[in-house]
Amino acid sequence: MTLPIYLYGHPVLRKKTVDVQKDFPDLKKLVEDMFETMYKSEGVGLAAPQIGKSIKLVVIDGDVLSENFPECKDLKLTLINPEMEIIEDEDPVSRAEGCLSLPGLSENVKRFEHILLKWLDEDFNPHEKEFRGFASRIIQHELDHLEGEVYTDHIAPIRKQLIKSKLNNISKGKVDCDYKVKISSK
Repeated sequence: MTLPIYLYGHPVLRKKTVDVQKDFPDLKKLVEDMFETMYKSEGVGLAAPQIGKSIKLVVIDGDVLSENFPECKDLKLTLINPEMEIIEDEDPVSRAEGCLSLPGLSENVKRFEHILLKWLDEDFNPHEKEFRGFASRIIQHELDHLEGEVYTDHIAPIRKQLIKSKLNNISKGKVDCDYKVKISSK
């Protein structure tokens, strides 16, 4: 089932998430629905807050980017209760990022290119792996959502001021996108 994506301005996107417990109801169905929603909206990652759930759950499929970013080849992950450590062996790199919760917007964000990630899969099996390059960026972007952050929190204040009207329009639902969305009722 395709779920609506919560847009910038909705309070759920600013809420810190809680761990997913083994007895979480219909977890596998939720993961399936999140992948379906992500594919339908042509994203490469989707965090639970973006569908209105304040839990530590992320789905990622970066394979579509593998032609330009080989490190994204076969990058399909379900991340439950992920923990990330940045490995600062290189300077941060600035690249354009977009977000399903901020349709029509793209800004350059500096991120480290090398991380260590620990997580549980949908069967609660533990994993640990290092990621580099754009794969690392996708993961960091999605994990920001679990902390109540969006990528525009990482841009220069002057840039944020310049896009303020666009952000306001998104929060009011004045967007053009091909997927179901949900705006704040405040």
